Amino acid sequence: MTRTAVVATSCLLAAACVGAAGPVAIAPGADLCASCRMAVVALATAAEIIAPGEEPLIFDDVGCLRDHLARTPLAGNAVAYVADHRTGTWLDARVAVFASTTASTPMGSGLLAYADAGSRDADPAARGGVPVPSDAILQPPRKTP
Repeated sequence: MTRTAVVATSCLLAAACVGAAGPVAIAPGADLCASCRMAVVALATAAEIIAPGEEPLIFDDVGCLRDHLARTPLAGNAVAYVADHRTGTWLDARVAVFASTTASTPMGSGLLAYADAGSRDADPAARGGVPVPSDAILQPPRKTP
């Protein structure tokens, strides 16, 4: 059984017993993005969706999370997590502060997440960035076919 399968199975078992679990550990270079299928290269730009009874969805770029949610809205019992770009701390995306920047991200979105405005303002990568409302990430408008 692969490491990803073991982690997914463990998360499914834990979620089935206690509801939505927290974020899972991501293995850069080994775990693949659920949207673009590229290997996760940096935890600072990663995101994930955790839902009870389902395999965790891992994303290499906040833009990939946004794109996934444009196609498949977040289920009521699921939680999206993002990593604070400056500290690496995982946080619930509903309370995150997002910025559109010129920083290099795995898929070129430039979207970075932070625990709060203070963390964003302390990160040189966010300088000159534009605040992005969390709804633009978590509830983006549906793309028309």
